[in-house]
Amino acid sequence: MKKVAIVTVAVLALGLAACNKNNADNNAANETAVENGASADVNAATNDSVNAADAALNSASNAVDNAGNAVGNAQDAVKNAAENK
Repeated sequence: MKKVAIVTVAVLALGLAACNKNNADNNAANETAVENGASADVNAATNDSVNAADAALNSASNAVDNAGNAVGNAQDAVKNAAENK
């Protein structure tokens, strides 16, 4: 939704700038629209990479937990085998 709002604002700014024949204002509006678009892209990329890193860390943590459980289960199996001789 943020991206839609940013794009809408950029399009409206460019539309208004096009109505006005002041080239300095047009250039400023165009530069602002480009900067806003670039900022949105950088934020989205940052969020995506953070989410991917979080998911990878969670996956690694789960794998370590599973390995610990497997070791615990193996120890219990050895203990049970020894007790049931």
